[in-house]
Amino acid sequence: MPIVDSHCHASLAWFQPVESLVHEMDRNGVAHAILIQIRGQYDNSYQAECQQRFPGRFANVVGLDWEQADAPDRLAQLAGEGACGVRLRPWSRSPGDDPLAIWREADRLGLSISCLGADAEFASPDFLHIVEALPQLKIVMEHLAGIGTSFPTWKPEVHDQVLALARYPNLYVKVPGLGEFCQRAMPVREPFMFVEPIPALLPRFYDAFGPSRLMWGSDYPPAAGREGYQNALRLIQDRFADRSAADREAIFGGTALSVFPVRS
Repeated sequence: MPIVDSHCHASLAWFQPVESLVHEMDRNGVAHAILIQIRGQYDNSYQAECQQRFPGRFANVVGLDWEQADAPDRLAQLAGEGACGVRLRPWSRSPGDDPLAIWREADRLGLSISCLGADAEFASPDFLHIVEALPQLKIVMEHLAGIGTSFPTWKPEVHDQVLALARYPNLYVKVPGLGEFCQRAMPVREPFMFVEPIPALLPRFYDAFGPSRLMWGSDYPPAAGREGYQNALRLIQDRFADRSAADREAIFGGTALSVFPVRS
């Protein structure tokens, strides 16, 4: 099973162009990547161009202004142009009579959701309402369900609420590099540069969601300002080294491709 990066960005407006990502993928044996639109960018032409220039390498998760009345129609157009998913927030709501219109349209189109939120937002009743209302809609909680980006302020009780969401089979979780939720050791030490013990987050997510609903995502290029792309992959692979080959293939490729298919 090829290695798939489920969460990375490529942009001419912010971060880095796609060539930088392709370089990191090639030098680390990553076959495919899911391009996740950056926050606030609703022009998806560059990601579509990346798909065309590198056929079979990328899937395209688009962004759009869900508060616009024509957002569902726009999403249908983007799906027709090759998008396999859309990036929303747990609190994304449409104007008009149906606040969940954009979520329902994604479900109708067979798109998946890459969902950016804080752990408390995922644990909220409002998010739970979406999950229960659309049980066939695949929703992927980014950044370890928001816990990765909330370090060091995440609260164990909220963590438990997030883990309890595993009872919903349409929910998935992106596993980031250790640099998102582990404290860097100072002075730097090699080959493992984090303060130990490592928070026992990965085993708990593994036990709750299982490998078929976990997917590794580098968060490149922000990861370059933490441990770097190579370590964002290698050190997470080390954390799952004692799992079966089938489990590792799911976490580092199979799950992502089942949710965000990469087409030639």
